[in-house]
Amino acid sequence: MTRARRRMTVRGVVQGVGFRPFVYTTAAELSLSGSVSNDSSGVIVEVEGAQADLAEFARRLRTRPPPLAVVESVDEVAIPVRGGTGFHIADTTRDGGGRTLASPDVAICADCARELGDPLNRRYRHPFINCTNCGPRFTIIAGLPYDRERTSMADFAMCERCAQEYADPTDRRFHAQPIACPDCGPKLAYVGRPANNLVGAVESGVAGSDLSPAADPLNVARELLFAGGILAVKGIGGYHLACDATNESAVAELRRRKRRGDKPFAVMVPDLAAARTIVGVDETSAALLTGPQRPIVLLARGDRAVADSVAPRNPDLGVMLAYTPLHVLLFGLPGDPPGPEALVLTSGNLGGEPICYDDTDARERLAELADGWLSHNRRILVPCDDSVVRLVDGLELPIRRSRGYAPLPLALPVPVPPTLAVGGDLKNTCAVADGRYAWLSQHIGDMDDLATLRAFDDAEQHLEQLTGVQPIQFAVDAHPLYRSTAWARQHAGDRPVRAVQHHHAHIAAVMGEHGLGESATVVGLAFDGTGFGPDGAVWGGEVLLAGYKGFRRLAHLKYVPLAGGDVSVQRPYRMALAHLWAAGIEWSPSIASVDACPANERGVLAHQFETGLGCVPTSSMGRLFDAVSSLAGVRQLADYEAQAAIELEGLARGIAVDTVDYRFVLREDTEPIVIDPAAVLAAVVADATRGVAPAVIGARFHQAVARLVLELALACATESTTVALSGGVFQNALLLSQARTLLQHNGFHVLCHRRLPPNDGGLAFGQILAAGAG
Repeated sequence: MTRARRRMTVRGVVQGVGFRPFVYTTAAELSLSGSVSNDSSGVIVEVEGAQADLAEFARRLRTRPPPLAVVESVDEVAIPVRGGTGFHIADTTRDGGGRTLASPDVAICADCARELGDPLNRRYRHPFINCTNCGPRFTIIAGLPYDRERTSMADFAMCERCAQEYADPTDRRFHAQPIACPDCGPKLAYVGRPANNLVGAVESGVAGSDLSPAADPLNVARELLFAGGILAVKGIGGYHLACDATNESAVAELRRRKRRGDKPFAVMVPDLAAARTIVGVDETSAALLTGPQRPIVLLARGDRAVADSVAPRNPDLGVMLAYTPLHVLLFGLPGDPPGPEALVLTSGNLGGEPICYDDTDARERLAELADGWLSHNRRILVPCDDSVVRLVDGLELPIRRSRGYAPLPLALPVPVPPTLAVGGDLKNTCAVADGRYAWLSQHIGDMDDLATLRAFDDAEQHLEQLTGVQPIQFAVDAHPLYRSTAWARQHAGDRPVRAVQHHHAHIAAVMGEHGLGESATVVGLAFDGTGFGPDGAVWGGEVLLAGYKGFRRLAHLKYVPLAGGDVSVQRPYRMALAHLWAAGIEWSPSIASVDACPANERGVLAHQFETGLGCVPTSSMGRLFDAVSSLAGVRQLADYEAQAAIELEGLARGIAVDTVDYRFVLREDTEPIVIDPAAVLAAVVADATRGVAPAVIGARFHQAVARLVLELALACATESTTVALSGGVFQNALLLSQARTLLQHNGFHVLCHRRLPPNDGGLAFGQILAAGAG
């Protein structure tokens, strides 16, 4: 038998996912000798044996990796035969000069869940149970290669039994870096006010101890929740605030303390069966809910009610399943005292602030929000909020890409130089890229205070450290007053800063997500709330002929005056009056928007519109949705972004549209084409005045916008037959479904987001592609 030896470098998500144990056991099955180790380029395998066995080994590396691994490439070279009969896991090396990919945090797996509830297992009720197939990764990693000493688990020395499991190739925890047990792992503690209002602090002992139920942190926390209290819970990526989702007074109190307005809360339930009682769950949504990412999934409400204050006037609920062992224990195992069946679980912060993840910071910042803290002593090194997705026509549409997804890279269709993209000011994520990969950060938030800017600093530095990307250029939004852009200019030094127009970045992002080549062009529809235009206007209803290198504006929504900036966003009636003024429609007191606007404010607005004082022109489609919601009498004041449009969509769902048509007018005698909504606004006002139900008005308006999308594509069909849809307005499931269907039925190839949010959370990816092509 002729022996040979191969050196294989495996790149991808191959650290922290059980790849070295997989290599070890595969080599053992094939009677191969050699070694496997991590280094900065990925996993390095030296393997020796028969030629046929080596070929089979290489095949399995590529086609049968562990469940959480993503193999991007396997580079194989022949090296001299050394002999030997054993295979071993070597120490991590620091050289290699390549780049590996860190794994996201992963929800508790089925095996660990079974052990958690098994009284005969030594990890019974252990809140930190994990294995190579689940548990924290991204949020505990200080640097790569991924070994225990470079994680926050370095604080905990393995006991003898854990060390044996860690070293046993046949064990599921073989080289699982966060391995721990009740004897050697992190400890759980409760601090604060128990349900009986006594103040105290207790720390858990080991499994099987004789602590009384009152002294068990989980029992005390569960009692607090059952009594209507608000609990701060330390999770994988930060603190959450929790309360009983069926307790109206508890939810309302949490909303008041958090200064949440009407913005919906997410709900956590223990399992899929519980989810089915509060939302509609089909096969596709069940797979999303139970997958290793465990995002919040927006689903239509079911028959069983949660408290009205969870998601006021919203047809959807954001639902997630318990994704850590601590969450599972908080709901309780069989025989535990009763606790809530569904929990509101929202980020531990005040509205607009970054999530708390440091223990001391959480005690200070959440002091006025929580009645008690369920915490532990495993440090969180990287804060990471929950991800949010929805389904449209059975296809996944990300709303927020964070836990479970970050920091997995996205492939780039064209190579780019080392680049840092800083995103926008709302829903901020940053990204680094080099060659054919881009790494997006976790969700950071709105860049409107110093705490968020510090969080941005930390996220950007950690991303560079994990990826090894050393940017030689920065990519920013073209808005001169964005805080993210100012940050880039302050930190760039002598490196070039490349400005990318907001809506061009949106379209470049969806193009890149679908892998379009360097020379591709699309008809891109970018509909959102705001974006700086080169003419100084606030854009947001744009049709662009776009490639990565640039764009040409083909059409836009007619400009109307935006008075007072954010004030008009918070008061949809102001946008309604602006659109009525621009359309030449009288401000009759019978119109809901006019009636909602105080008389003195109407006078000021009229003067502003006539003179242009304090106004900027806007073509925003998002603001038009606000205006129609106001005119239909749905929403006059907004507590959170897009509330007026969200409530209008919610009412319109399931409403059959009759023969009444709302029609936009395309003024094609101009360059670019101007989309005139005057006829639509007149029809909305007429219907509302006649007492037509807001739901019907909403359905007619959504259909009108969907038809507008088709008409715009047809008008520009000579330029491209590929249509790309992006921008926050296309988070609207009703509009996206109708527009995509109409386009496809008329022969267009339609690109929509599947891996990135259509909102500003995807901007950094588009900035990288546009800056790299420029």
